[in-house]
Amino acid sequence: MDGERVLDACAAPGGKTCHMLEAEPRLRELVAIDIQPDRLEKIGNSLSRLGLKASTIAADVSDTGAWWDGRKFDRILLDAPCSATGVIRRHPDIKVLRSIGDVTRVVEQQGKLLRSVWPLLAVGGKLVYATCSILKRENDGVVGRFIQEETGARIEHIESEWGYEAGAGRQILPGQHDFDGFYYACLYKQSETG
Repeated sequence: MDGERVLDACAAPGGKTCHMLEAEPRLRELVAIDIQPDRLEKIGNSLSRLGLKASTIAADVSDTGAWWDGRKFDRILLDAPCSATGVIRRHPDIKVLRSIGDVTRVVEQQGKLLRSVWPLLAVGGKLVYATCSILKRENDGVVGRFIQEETGARIEHIESEWGYEAGAGRQILPGQHDFDGFYYACLYKQSETG
């Protein structure tokens, strides 16, 4: 939307960053962060090729003290690191490469990321949590726990013809609508807490 400040957390390789800028050319600012500098370089290359501008930062998005300037964001996209079980039809080796321990670690990381970026969102702002996972633990499990703990957050139901309602968000299974498996939830910040 016009004049908004947007954070694309875990932004690499940059497709979503570029899409947001193309869809909303009058954003006040888009900040794209990724922990891997070499992957952040890909975002810069795409922005340059498309003639788009964004602030890019190589940092651990959960370490907000190291990179955040104190100005709130109107919108946040958290495309969280995940088990990638949603892309299993294109990468069937995921079945043997992932373990229960891997999923447990990634669920902890997802919760940490969500709790870290939530304070950066302005009251009245929206945060979209997304994964390319089909595992409930990573999706509605993470978002559901967060909603129980965070009294200033409420679920914004996503009306759509794709996928199906899955607790706080929407789930697409691999092959549905010829898509990979994805989960999306939208959280609205109704108040500061604490």
